[in-house]
Order: sequence, then structure tokens, then C-alpha cells
Amino acid sequence: MATTASFSPPLASPSRWSPPSRRRRLRLRLRVRAGSSLKEWGDFEDAVRSRDLPRALRFLQSVDVETPPAAAAAGAAVARVALPVPPGRDWEVLDACIDADDMRLVGRAYQFLADRGVLANFGKCKNIVLEGPREVTPTVLKEMTGLEAIKLAPKKWGLSGNSSYVLIGFLGGVSYLLNQGVDVRANLAAILGLVAADAMFLGGTCFAQISCFWPPYKRRILVHEAGHLLTAYLMGCPIRGVILDPFVALRMGIQGQAGTQFWDEKMEKELAEGHLSSTAFDRYCMILFAGIAAEALVYGEAEGGENDENLFRSLCILLDPPLSVAQMANRARWSVMQSYNLLKWHKKAHRAAVKALESGHSLSTVIRRIEEAISSDR
Repeated sequence: MATTASFSPPLASPSRWSPPSRRRRLRLRLRVRAGSSLKEWGDFEDAVRSRDLPRALRFLQSVDVETPPAAAAAGAAVARVALPVPPGRDWEVLDACIDADDMRLVGRAYQFLADRGVLANFGKCKNIVLEGPREVTPTVLKEMTGLEAIKLAPKKWGLSGNSSYVLIGFLGGVSYLLNQGVDVRANLAAILGLVAADAMFLGGTCFAQISCFWPPYKRRILVHEAGHLLTAYLMGCPIRGVILDPFVALRMGIQGQAGTQFWDEKMEKELAEGHLSSTAFDRYCMILFAGIAAEALVYGEAEGGENDENLFRSLCILLDPPLSVAQMANRARWSVMQSYNLLKWHKKAHRAAVKALESGHSLSTVIRRIEEAISSDR
């Protein structure tokens, strides 16, 4: 039996070639652009990963997310400098700030995001330093915060909270071993010598690194640094980064076991000109004492912050004329009171910052969590 093959032409086979429509050409152009944009955003990711802030910022500044009116009327989502910004991608430029040598460049990164409306709450409280009483006695401090002045001061020599009981237990254990004929004096002398050397030459970095393995201690550090970070952010001072590793802090020249690096352009400019306004000094002191205020807000008292106090005193001495001891004490009480109330008003944002730092998130994610918390609090 013979078989035959049949061919059925397409139902809508065109009789002749016709050029693609304008809308189709735009879709093809966008498809090509999408493919090339993936590569370009890969370059941005590489800049962030290598912490090359100038290159990352230049890329973002070359991206224009606005749609021209004519293109919008034609139904085309074509950007003027045609690179669409994926949601949340531009925040990542903040992660490149940590290694930036030029703090003005860090400031430009924050200002760029603020101009785009990304950092809606950056600097929203910078004028709060003009409010409230200037003379803050211990009585006024208690009325405004509900805490005694002693609770808002860092503890000296590390004898705070349960550490005094730990010391008593340690000395009791040593005494017991000696009474049992176990001579631990040589080992004890070596340990004390190492601790003293660590304190003198490394600022207690080794002890801090060991203490970080104790969760309550690590949590308190996070609370402290989140206070600095949130206050600096609300005051409009760009944050370079939050250093939580004691050895990294030592390598970066940060006093203490951890640190939050922020920058105040106005203060730097005024110091270069040989004067310092009260507004700039107040703002700096509020950020400086915010770590102590955060601990007091969460735990009812502060333990850390001795290095913050030392930095405050060194700056007070450089003023012309320098502050007296009584003036220093009053300014410290005023600063910690302002910071305490500011963090109390933004308690949800502070908790969000602590949680993000505890989870090991990058700076951009921490700040994004702060913005989300403030927005939801409204």
C-alpha cells in the first residue's frame, strides 16, 4: 500500500515580511539591555565585595531610574541612562564604606542615597540638640530618665554586675587550693602578668576576644554599639562601619574592644578653622554617650563606655577655653540624658539594629532594618 505525506501550511502564514512594530522593537531593546545590565550589576557587586567605594558610587551615580514622560506615554519602561535598579541593590554601596580612607566619600554615599529617598530618616533628629534644659543635675537626670546618675556611668576596673561575685569566687577558689597544698602561685602570677601586658599594650584586646565567647557579654556589646550607630544615623552623621571583633578594632586603631566609626563634616570643618560651635559639640557628645545610654535603657545600668568617657574628656581639654570639671560633668549628664530619651523614642529601631548585628548582617542591612522599624512604628 502506498503512503503519501501531506504538508499543512501555518494558519497565519504571512504572505510577505513586515518590519516589527515599535512596541516590539522596544521590548527587544529592553531584553538586550537586561542582559547587559546583569554584567554591569556584576561589576557593582565586585566593587562592593572588594570594598572599592569610589567605583561602586560612580556606578550608582551613572544609573538614572527615572522614566522620561514621552517613553512613559508610549508605554515603555526605558530609563534615560538605561539601567533599572533592582530593589534594595543601591543600599549595598554602604558596605563598601568600611575601607574608605576619605570620609568625605563616605558622606557622599549617604547623601546620594538620602537624595534618592532611600534613607528617609537619616539626619531627622539633627536639631534635637537645641531642645531641653542645659543644666542637668543628678536630680534632673533621674527625673528625665528614671535612673540614678550612677546607673548612667561606666563601671571602672571591670567590677560591675556579677563580675564582683566572680572575683570573690576566684579568690576563694585560689585560697582553697592553697589550703589543700596545691601551689598555683606560679601559674597565677603568669596569668596575671599576661592580663597586665594585654591591658597595657593591647588595650585588653585578648581578654575581650575571650569574653566575646560569653553570650551575655557579647550581647551587651551589641546593645552598646547599636546605640552609637542609631544615634549617629538619626543625627545625620555618616557611619563608616561597626567593628565588633576586638583584634580588627585594634588593627584599625580603634580604642576599646569594639567601635562604631562615624563622621561629622561640620565638626571637622570647624575644628580645622580653629573653633567649635556648641551645636556640633553637643551632637558629637550625644553620639559618644549613646552606647552608655543604650546599655542603661536595656539593662537598667551601664557597664561599658569607659573609652567613650576618656575620649570625651580629651576633647573637652582641647576646647578654648577648656571645660572645667564641673562643666564636663554637666555636659556628660546632658548628653547621656538626650541620648537616652532619643533611643527610648526609637526603641523599636534600636532592637532591630541589635538583632541585625547579632545575626552578622552587613552595615547596609542593619541600616535598612532601622528604616523599616521606624516606618512601621509610625
